[in-house]
Amino acid sequence: MPPKPLILAFDTSAAHCAAALLSGDKVHHARLEPMHKGQAERLFPLLEEVLADCGKQWSDLDAIGVCTGPGNFTGVRIAVASARGLALSLGIPAIGITKLEAMAYGTKGFVRPILDARRDRVYTQAFENGLALDASQMMALADIYDQLEDNTAVRVIADEALDIANAQAVDGLVVAVGHLAAQRCAQDQPRPAPLYLRPADAALPSDPPVVILP
Repeated sequence: MPPKPLILAFDTSAAHCAAALLSGDKVHHARLEPMHKGQAERLFPLLEEVLADCGKQWSDLDAIGVCTGPGNFTGVRIAVASARGLALSLGIPAIGITKLEAMAYGTKGFVRPILDARRDRVYTQAFENGLALDASQMMALADIYDQLEDNTAVRVIADEALDIANAQAVDGLVVAVGHLAAQRCAQDQPRPAPLYLRPADAALPSDPPVVILP
């Protein structure tokens, strides 16, 4: 039997820096460090520490798994750009996994993961037995309540109370990213791209644009 692919997964889509190294059903190591800023500086040292703790090197990896959001704009860009760079330098695939897919991983029946999108809105998507039934979207929180009242069979999974892949810790999310990446690494996958479901909060500059003289 051929060896299971060795996957390094990571996520900086929220106020944390998380990484996991796994092959098959075995999770060699998983780490999550809460932080509101500094993910760009901390990500690669964290990845190197996870590899070193397991006696592995970059050249041992078969694929990269990365959480593509939705989430913090800057955090998502950090992770996706890092995954693309690693894939290019190591000559291995990088597989993008959305946060909603990771939340639904390993679930049975009809579930609807929900992520706080602020301003009384949420990111959500419907899944059945882990398979997506529709596209990820942002909707008003009130609309979610209406759907729940109309369908008592739906089970809501909130991002603050995950039980993913039998992991009773918050690092279960990045472990799920790794498992899903392992399932897809033998197939041709598009390059990871950030999943943005809302416009950036940054306001456009009020000053008129600079005139470029000929």
